[in-house]
Amino acid sequence: MTMHIGVGFRRLAGVGLAVALWTSASIAAVQADEKIRILCPTWSGYAPVFVAQELGYFKALGIDVEIKFEDERANVMAAMARGDIDMDMRTVGEYQGKPRDAKTPGVIIGTIDESLGGDGVIAPGDITAVEQLKGKTVASEPNIPGRLLLQMALKKKGLTLADLDVKQIATADTVAVFSDPSISAVVSYQPNLSQAIDKIKQRNPHLLVSSAQFPGIIVDVIIVRQEELKANPEKYKKFMIGIFKAIDYFNSNKADFIKLAAPHFNLTPDEFAASIEGSLEYTGYKQTEGYFGKPGAPGSLYKVFDEVMQLNLENGAADHTLKSAEQIDSAIVSGITEADLK
Repeated sequence: MTMHIGVGFRRLAGVGLAVALWTSASIAAVQADEKIRILCPTWSGYAPVFVAQELGYFKALGIDVEIKFEDERANVMAAMARGDIDMDMRTVGEYQGKPRDAKTPGVIIGTIDESLGGDGVIAPGDITAVEQLKGKTVASEPNIPGRLLLQMALKKKGLTLADLDVKQIATADTVAVFSDPSISAVVSYQPNLSQAIDKIKQRNPHLLVSSAQFPGIIVDVIIVRQEELKANPEKYKKFMIGIFKAIDYFNSNKADFIKLAAPHFNLTPDEFAASIEGSLEYTGYKQTEGYFGKPGAPGSLYKVFDEVMQLNLENGAADHTLKSAEQIDSAIVSGITEADLK
């Protein structure tokens, strides 16, 4: 929100100067209180933030939201620690990863989407069961959602990631890596998964493991600096209301939502639609309420957090046990009513 101050006359001495300085300081404080600065990875699940901006929901609620993409988690964590940003968004599993410990800035206050096919493991046609990967080379970036999914699938068969030869890659290189016949599977996410399936047809590729097989596990959460949340809880209530209104808009005006969101990801509407179709579900008010529950009555997100925490400790992605009750704050979501969304 930008405020323009007009000066009708000059009075720069004594009380007049003090009042002028106090007024300027107050205006700056108001602007700071209204502003929310966000860094997050490039992921279509965060589109409701952009659509809430485009439709004027945040402005109508009296907040100013500034969001930028930053795919390097270390940079985001450093910015949060310095106080350069107020908010981050990423999956529960990524949130828990090294070097986070109990004192690292940031607490979970909301959800925005759930992966239902957007993350997974791609394999050639001759590998039809996860246990066939034992002893074989599997490529994966560290601490991405599909790695957790692979770990869970292996665990069901009595195996662990240690039973594989895991090669570290950048997810952006999925297509090139999968074209190498020495690689038996690649852990990735959309749109890289569908691109590899489409472009490397000679390997008869298919999804061996998908987030659709593990609903409720790969959830993108909204993370706020504790100091900022304590100082301005109403601002973050307004933010969540804006997100829920944008998701309601998606459910009732999907084509226009896609049209508004696509340019923010440098995609055409068709490309953006392909990136979310069958890949994710935006988590509206009712679903998020179920995830968080009420104070004293934890919702399902707490169980998911603890389950993913154990997986991350097992696979070495995390080295500190974080407690869901300390890392999730349900107060913002529980303070919102359906009347707030009208």
